[in-house]
Amino acid sequence: TSGFMDGTMYRSGQQYSFPNILSKQFAVVGGGAFTQPSYIDDANDLGGLLVMGKQTYATRLILNMSTSSPENLKGTPTIEASNLQAKAYNNMGVPGAKSFHVLASGYGNIENLATGKANPYYVRHATSPNATILSDAMALDPTFFTNWIGSNDVLAYAMSGGVGKSQEGNLDPSTYGANDITDLQVFTSTYRTIVNTLTSKGAKGIVATIPSVTSIPYFTTVPYNPLTPELLGGSTVIDQLNTQLLGPVKQILTAAGQGNRLQLFSTSNANPILIVDETLTDMSGIITQALIANGIPTQTAGALGQVFGKARHATSNDLLVLGASSVIGKPSTMPAPFDKLGVTFPLEDKYVLIPSEQQLIKEATENFNDAIWAAARSKRLAVADMNAILKYLTGGIRLSDGQWYTADYFKGTVNMNKVLFSLDGVHPNPRGNAFIANEIVKVINESFKANLPMIVPGNYPG
Repeated sequence: TSGFMDGTMYRSGQQYSFPNILSKQFAVVGGGAFTQPSYIDDANDLGGLLVMGKQTYATRLILNMSTSSPENLKGTPTIEASNLQAKAYNNMGVPGAKSFHVLASGYGNIENLATGKANPYYVRHATSPNATILSDAMALDPTFFTNWIGSNDVLAYAMSGGVGKSQEGNLDPSTYGANDITDLQVFTSTYRTIVNTLTSKGAKGIVATIPSVTSIPYFTTVPYNPLTPELLGGSTVIDQLNTQLLGPVKQILTAAGQGNRLQLFSTSNANPILIVDETLTDMSGIITQALIANGIPTQTAGALGQVFGKARHATSNDLLVLGASSVIGKPSTMPAPFDKLGVTFPLEDKYVLIPSEQQLIKEATENFNDAIWAAARSKRLAVADMNAILKYLTGGIRLSDGQWYTADYFKGTVNMNKVLFSLDGVHPNPRGNAFIANEIVKVINESFKANLPMIVPGNYPG
């Protein structure tokens, strides 16, 4: 909603927020000026963010065309959170905000930044230190609104690789961690309050559902088995890894009925990465003792036990986060033979969503969406079912401009024109925001018997 893309807020990116694109369609039928928080201080269009002169957020991601990979734009941000605008805007989207943050007094208080109780993006434009996002929105007496809050209530957990936890049963969101999943009662009550307030003066509007994480390239780009024989170093290296490392440990695990945790590396097929699975029974003691019994020095046996105690090879049921691509195969902090992340040393939990974590995310997403639908029905609001719409994109969709679009991540010139997500793999690029705005226009036209002109996504930057 705010126009966040490529991992940050930046001046030129903000103009392509989907509400701003919508406002241009509204202008055709008499809509007024649409205001957004000012980013005029982003002098070099770098994005990123400073808080009291200290860099808090990285600059925007751009493409290194020689490597076809993303990297942060070089330079120092000039956007300063402490340059207070103290103004309400038509676009009240705040990057990173969860549902309950919309109602939180002090979320825009610069003094609360040190304790994590404030958001630097909202600090920049909150009308007062104790204002709320919702009170600032209502100060403009809206006649029509879009509300796509709620994704961060579950997405933060997913993006952390499941490092947070579900807060089901905890009705005090002030005690939640940044990566936790919001309690359903808290979400339902908060969402209903937001909708009731937005409609309290007769405003009409559209709410949007929360997309499944499997619709977002952040979780679908890195394969579970990226280790080709060439990347592993060829057949000689693979034979050594199998006979001196994986083979002995797998033999012990097999005797204990856990042999399916590991598989020997193939010299002809792509191989899975090694991951930590915190749901597994810790086999470190069994591995260590068995290796000592087989003549392996105690220190080496202990190291093997620690490394493989809760390790397994990934399967097609696991989802790797986008950031895993930058660490797989890189040096670990351990000496040889445990010196390659994801190969001989398991990737940390933060890089992988295992099935139990995915199930938690799925249940939360479905429950939150049920709450959104119920709130919408109670106020006869239109619903843009972004969960369903983005699921269509996973298989590809051809739009009115004749182009075939997908929910894939950028892969070079082969799909450059088809990609609707920015380089952070989570937020849409300008063309993606145009696609979203177009879907909302369809709902507006159908629900309100309107005739807003459609948007051509292909006319926007990819």
